[in-house]
Amino acid sequence: MSSSPNVYHPQAVARKRAAFSFSFKVKQKQLTSFTRQFATLLDAGLPVVRSLGILQQQLRPGVLKATVSQVKEDVEGGSALSESLARHPAVFDKLYVNMVRAGEAGGVLDEILARLADYREKAQRLQQRIVGALVYPAAVITIAGTILSFIMIFIIPQFERMFKEMELGDLPGMTLLLMAIARTMVNYWYLLIFAPVLAWFGVRFAVKTPQGRLLADRLKLKMPIFGMIISKSAISRFCRTLGTLVQSGVPILDALAIIKNATGNQVVANAVETVHSSIKEGDTIAEPLRYSGVFDDMVVNMIQVGEETGELDRMLIKVADTYDSEVDTLVGALMSLLEPVLIVGMGVTVGFIVISLFMPLLSALKGLS
Repeated sequence: MSSSPNVYHPQAVARKRAAFSFSFKVKQKQLTSFTRQFATLLDAGLPVVRSLGILQQQLRPGVLKATVSQVKEDVEGGSALSESLARHPAVFDKLYVNMVRAGEAGGVLDEILARLADYREKAQRLQQRIVGALVYPAAVITIAGTILSFIMIFIIPQFERMFKEMELGDLPGMTLLLMAIARTMVNYWYLLIFAPVLAWFGVRFAVKTPQGRLLADRLKLKMPIFGMIISKSAISRFCRTLGTLVQSGVPILDALAIIKNATGNQVVANAVETVHSSIKEGDTIAEPLRYSGVFDDMVVNMIQVGEETGELDRMLIKVADTYDSEVDTLVGALMSLLEPVLIVGMGVTVGFIVISLFMPLLSALKGLS
């Protein structure tokens, strides 16, 4: 007998609410903290269901709390933890699910979760260092651009009117150029607001396509200094992710399939896809990496040594640690370079404005004398 459509089903309502909340993303820091606490509870000997219940009570209302509630219900109903997590791909990605599956198969779920928490914490620290290095120059450029726009739109036109009233005759070329720039900004001020927004949306739309994303990622890798940081960060992420998966018992082909979507750069992802195809045909990992044009000799040689000695996971983690240190050095060098470049750029711009405005005045004073 079918149930009446008007009957209230609490579980169905909860699932609908949870499904609705999944349209919002979970903060990575919150998920990392959840993983660390989950590993600690399991290491203390608590069952999975009870650990999930404790964590659910501690979490603030939101997407992760609703998701953990659903996972707990599924596990209580007889589902494996990895299967339950896989039903929520917006919260738990393939890397997370496959590592948990490997931990369940090996009976070392607490160790795998602790390893996953370590991986996520190191990846987040690296990302924070890179973002933190870009905050200062971005703030300086934004403030300087706002001040210069105000000067060009409101101050320079006043000088232009004053020069006309003084009837100074032919103005110097620098002054004429400054006035032309100011008139353009006054007449087309809306472009200063809408052009960056339209450009941003255009780039976002372009990178949604495979060709656009590949082109954008190639351009990123060729940028001075920034390209090296992006390249080394992507290689570090590849090595750390692959090392963590291999260390957790995930088969190499499955690990490479997961990593392909986790590198953050389409050029590196294509190289990983080539490695995946080569290994299917019986080749080693090092050789296709050598000919990919993305990984340098040090990475390839260390991976080759790891394959020969049977310690591939340890070698990959060492490569990732080395590249993280190099990224730190590059970020420090970038900060040291950007500061004088910004100062010189602002000085040149201000100097151009001052000289352009005072040259007609000096000519007028000479004429009076």
